[in-house]
Amino acid sequence: MNRQQAAEKALHDQMNILPIVQLLVVFSGLAVSLLITFVDQNGISVTLPTIAKDLNAENTISWAGTSSLIANTMFSVLYGRLSDIFGRKIVYLSALALLCIADLLCGLSQNAAMFYVFRGLAGIAGGGVGSLTMIIVSDIVTLENRGKYQGILGASLGLGNVIGPFIAAAFIMNSTWRGFFWLISPLAACSMVVGSFLIPSNACKGGVRENLSKIDFYGIIASSIGIIFLLIPISGGGSYFQWNSAMVISMLVIGACSLVAFVFIEWKVASLPMLPVVFFKNKVLCALFLQSFLLGAVYQSYLYYLPLYYQNARGWSPIASAAMTAPMVGCQALASIASGQYISRTKRYGEVIWAGFGLWTLGAGLMLLFNNHTHRAVIVVIVAITGIGIGWTFQPTLIAFQAHCTKSHRAVVISNRNFFRCLGGACGLAVSAAILQATLRSNLPSGYQNLAHSTYSLPSPSDISASDWSQILDAYAKASRGVFILQVPLIGLCFAACLFIRDRGLERPKEPGEEEEERNATQLKSDEEVPPTQPSEKSNKGHNQEADGSRSQ
Repeated sequence: MNRQQAAEKALHDQMNILPIVQLLVVFSGLAVSLLITFVDQNGISVTLPTIAKDLNAENTISWAGTSSLIANTMFSVLYGRLSDIFGRKIVYLSALALLCIADLLCGLSQNAAMFYVFRGLAGIAGGGVGSLTMIIVSDIVTLENRGKYQGILGASLGLGNVIGPFIAAAFIMNSTWRGFFWLISPLAACSMVVGSFLIPSNACKGGVRENLSKIDFYGIIASSIGIIFLLIPISGGGSYFQWNSAMVISMLVIGACSLVAFVFIEWKVASLPMLPVVFFKNKVLCALFLQSFLLGAVYQSYLYYLPLYYQNARGWSPIASAAMTAPMVGCQALASIASGQYISRTKRYGEVIWAGFGLWTLGAGLMLLFNNHTHRAVIVVIVAITGIGIGWTFQPTLIAFQAHCTKSHRAVVISNRNFFRCLGGACGLAVSAAILQATLRSNLPSGYQNLAHSTYSLPSPSDISASDWSQILDAYAKASRGVFILQVPLIGLCFAACLFIRDRGLERPKEPGEEEEERNATQLKSDEEVPPTQPSEKSNKGHNQEADGSRSQ
């Protein structure tokens, strides 16, 4: 047993299977907190045009989403080990408290810089709530029953994506965008209070100083520098920064070197690594991590650029845009519940993942039919197919992760799965934004080239001529199609990666020391059951020969 395995074995086992009544109560609280988090994350997309005008930030408002996503990515990798060291409950409640404070401050922001900073804090909190709800469920539910509960969490996630834009649009039309954040803040506070009473306390061993010494501080520093220095130029390159500028090149080099250092630290230095290198010795986990990265890129692009297509290429209102997004996330929620029930009943997840990525690839290809004249019914059918595919992949892949890792890696594999999904989302949004802006520049009418740098500042139809308005809508339709084209090969790679996933059922692999302990126990038991040794035939034969020899004498 090496140093890392010894440190993991010394961790407090937080498995606590609950009776059904208590389980349902605790699970309901977790599902509501996840719902609140995704209402916050996805409702903001509808508010951005209004916020941009109010804070005079038309040219920089995309940093609201970027700052949140970067912060979410940066901290997602930490939550698994932090919850291993300090306990699930305290980390979960801390994330909810931070979400409450961050959204309150978002509503009080007086300028764009303040708003971007507070959205970053909300991203940190959202990553914590998202990871910890899934980790806590893995503590209180057996792996055999985990599918149906994780499926319901997936439905809660999808429901948050559905109602978030509607709630935000209602505030914009009837009140102020600040009210949206002031609604989320008390809801997060209530969820925190309820969680403090409902979630069973399973305090970890050791004092504060001892637990602090277990934290991988070198890994935290290296990963934070790497993520920040890579994602900022990737997100802003081509729009806010020139790709060939010294600043962008320097940041990319520093970020890449920091991530290399992070991998070395996790491999050779950290006793409790945030990203155990042993994961990458398992080809199934490697395939699942690749799928998490790519599906994060595609899914985030859909959440941001489908509403943009509805509003800018079709000229629909925010409410109509939210309504047209609902079939995708609604079908995602229903499919997630159905997949969870199927996995719990059959103890199989492989065929669900295959079917999910197959449908998602089909839906992504059909989205290439979208233009500024596509009938609404056609759009609804296509996004519904895509939503079913999403629902059959998000939570089933999470179950596959847990089925292919040991009990001591349960929390850290969930947080790393979310890390790769968020990292993929950040990169996918950056590449999609670059494609959108490049296509807009080449298709917008003269005099409206500035729209390529500010996708949220579409002019009013009453302020321009009918011909210019038609050209602008055509430009956005072509730009949206360019974004949709990118998603097809990405999700197609996810489908191809299913070839490397081996469905081993819902029985997790043994811990490094468990097999040896079982062998020793089996050997000890067999030794106790064996009757006293009888003289062997050979020894009896020898005795008889001796006796014959003595008689002959």
